[in-house]
Amino acid sequence: MSFPTTHWSALARATLNSDLPARRALDELCRRYWSPLKQFIRWRGYGDADAEDLTQEFILYLLEHSTLNAVDRQKGLFRSFLLGALTRFLCDDFDRRNAQKRGKGVTHVSVDVVDVPAANATDSESFDREWALVILENAFQQVQKEFEGDEAQNRFAVLRNFLPGAIETPTYEAAAATLGLSVAAVTSEVHRMRQRFKVLLREEVARTVSSPHELAVEMAYLRTVLMDRGNDLGTPQKGLHANS
Repeated sequence: MSFPTTHWSALARATLNSDLPARRALDELCRRYWSPLKQFIRWRGYGDADAEDLTQEFILYLLEHSTLNAVDRQKGLFRSFLLGALTRFLCDDFDRRNAQKRGKGVTHVSVDVVDVPAANATDSESFDREWALVILENAFQQVQKEFEGDEAQNRFAVLRNFLPGAIETPTYEAAAATLGLSVAAVTSEVHRMRQRFKVLLREEVARTVSSPHELAVEMAYLRTVLMDRGNDLGTPQKGLHANS
């Protein structure tokens, strides 16, 4: 496959320009990373409303301060860049809020006494799991779009349960009976759909690295992140896209 436009490129366009393509690039970043960013902020102790606001502020911060540069891109993984930048942003927010309290004469505990929580291993792993789920969901939605028409969508409603993320996977016999097809036909279609899903998944991951040689490493990491959820990218993962 050809190496796709990466999120590094999307962020660069959104940072340097204010035209329609740049706004679309920002919209794409928000859609793809909003959930992992917000969840990470909530794990850091913020309430839902504050996490929502801080997620938006963080994305705007990336653009307004031209945080992206050549050095960042050379570090490779967009996911790692985001997590590091967000951790620093939250530390700055912590300092800013305490400075505001001091300015208003509100009783407070000095930041010299209270350490700003650093991102621990559990926080980072949780962020990576959210990232992995977003990657899976994006690939799933791309597969779904390829089933055009009412008849194809009805077929997909059954076949989707053989993809990662299904709540419950039926037997091939049960799926064949529902679709009015032979077991061999269903088995063949499921195989093709799974292969297509893996191609799309690989394309999704490729957009999160800075160069092609990093892709295999990140694909392996994706599998590792999902292992504790019973997923090997061929076995359904419980709960994902249940309402899609």
